[in-house]
Amino acid sequence: MAKMQHLHFDSVEDFLDYLPEPQLEIVSRLRQLVFDCIPNVQEKLAYNVPFYSRNKRICYIWPAAVPWGKVPLEGVSLGFAQGHRLNDELGFLERGTRKQVYTKTMHHLQELDDGLLRMYLFQAAELDAMDALS
Repeated sequence: MAKMQHLHFDSVEDFLDYLPEPQLEIVSRLRQLVFDCIPNVQEKLAYNVPFYSRNKRICYIWPAAVPWGKVPLEGVSLGFAQGHRLNDELGFLERGTRKQVYTKTMHHLQELDDGLLRMYLFQAAELDAMDALS
């Protein structure tokens, strides 16, 4: 089986050092939002990008600088592992052809809507907590 990526980061710091400045700014702000909104969240690299979990995977941050196979990426995506279960009446999240994981892609720091992103992060953390009880 062919490797999907030509990169390998040993740590989140290595990952952050690799990013071009515009993507680093977005990733840094998203990381801060994740840590602010999800108490006791654990950050761990998977597929060379940071994934965040407590009981299960909750979300991830995927910048375009880290390729996924031959899929062309743009901006920085915040992905929700259980996106299909989030209340998204606003149609804020991007579904594409995915059935479960939904994302929001930002190309510029000014596009980040902290209030909306916090709402989705709180929801995702709540789902994780409820799943741990069942």
